[in-house]
Order: sequence, then C-alpha cells, then structure tokens
Amino acid sequence: MSVNIIAEIGINHNGDMDIVKKLIDVANDAGCDAVKFQKRNIEKVYSKEILDSPRDSPWGKTQRDQKKGLELSLDDYHEIDRHCKDQDIKWFASAWDIDSQKFLREFNCEFNKVASAMIISKQYLREVASEKKYTFISTGMSTMEQIKIAVDIFKDMNCPFELMHTVSTYPMPDSDANLLCIPMLAKEFMCNVGYSGHETGLAISYAAVALGATSIERHITLDRAMYGSDQAASIEPHGLRQLVGAIRKIEISLGDGIKKITKGEYEVADKLRSHL
Repeated sequence: MSVNIIAEIGINHNGDMDIVKKLIDVANDAGCDAVKFQKRNIEKVYSKEILDSPRDSPWGKTQRDQKKGLELSLDDYHEIDRHCKDQDIKWFASAWDIDSQKFLREFNCEFNKVASAMIISKQYLREVASEKKYTFISTGMSTMEQIKIAVDIFKDMNCPFELMHTVSTYPMPDSDANLLCIPMLAKEFMCNVGYSGHETGLAISYAAVALGATSIERHITLDRAMYGSDQAASIEPHGLRQLVGAIRKIEISLGDGIKKITKGEYEVADKLRSHL
C-alpha cells in the first residue's frame, strides 16, 4: 500500500487566497496526495476573555482580530474546492468544533480529520464518525486510554479510521519524536497508523515511513519566515519535493521482508563464488 502524503496548509495561508492557491499548487507539483486545512468557529472554540485579550497581528490588536484574520469563508472554501479539482488533488480539513464539522459537509471531501485537541470530545467524535468517512485521528497530547475511547467510538459506529502518531509541539524537539509508538499503536489497536510531524527537517519523517507509517502529514509553507506560529515547523517547496521523492524511494526499498537471492545476485554469486 502506498504511503498517503498529506500537505498540511492549515493556517499558513494567513487568510490570503493567493497564498492558498500557491500552496495547493506546490503540494500538487511535489506529488502529494492531498492538502489539508483547519476550520474553526472562533466564538465556539475560544472564550470571550481570550478573544478580547491583546495580540498584535497584521489584522489588529486582539486575539479575535488575529484569529478572524486566519479564517476562510464559505466562498473561499468553494474556491479551494474548484482549484483542487482543477489541479486533481484531494483536500479536506480538521474541524475544531461541531459547527465547523457541519460547515464542511457542504463539500464532498473524501476524508475527515480529528485534530489532537479534539480527540477528548466524545460528542465531537460521534459527530465525525456519523459521516462514515475515512478519518485521520491525531493522538498528540493524548493518553492510551483517551486514544482507546476514540478508537472504540469509531469502531462502534463502523467508521473507518487511521491513527496518526503526533507530538503537539511546534516545532517538536527531535528527542520527543518517540517513533516506536507507530508500530506499538498499530499492534495495540489493529489499525493503520500514520505520522503527523511538527519537527524541523525531514529525517524523522523518513524514519516514520521505515517504521510502517501508512500516512505522512507535514505542514507546508512558501517561506518559514512568514508570519504565523506554524511556519517554523513547516516545509518549504524544495523540501516538500525532497520529502515526497524520498518516501516513494523508501516504499520501494522496504520490500516484503522475505529473504531471497535477487536476480542480479545470481550473476554476482557465479563470479565471486567460482573458486569454491
């Protein structure tokens, strides 16, 4: 099975549809399978106290100004839908509240995504699972018991899913990656397990594929120096092309795990063992 490579645009578009389209094009040109966004109803996700608190940003002086500036409208998502169809690349989004999940039903996306922040909400999990779409479930900031509750909900509701091993720090220190959780989670829950990475660089993502990750999700950006909290843990266009190319090479190189003599080795063996 081919590794599913997801380019997380998230909020790295900074509310600019020109940047959105450029990032979709970057993901498509690199050979990614899908792009992903984040959708929030900020009045439901954040308290009034937080939204009224100060924060300097290109959109104003409060947290509300900043968070509203990063949200895309219904018209924007229709434009995203058209552009992705034109580019022949899939798109989907992680909803951070039930209203946003219902908003996304306007579109015929193939996948759903449960963000790490949302994995503890049983009501939300049931809402997502009710759609019966293949769902990526990120496991950052979560205990094994919390993951088990989420898995049980999706199994009980007969909704296909894939866990995503995740460490929710931005950027993530290499020493926190704990990639051996990938085969552990696969064995524990008898399901596909991908990797959603927030590290700098590409090596850890390569190792995740070698350890059996069935999907790789990485944040992408046009320039890591751009405004935004996710930019530093994101991959620029050249790095994304490297990532996709290396993953496809790793897939081929892993083989089937059965030790055998290759066709090319027989000729070499005849030469090197002729004296025996």
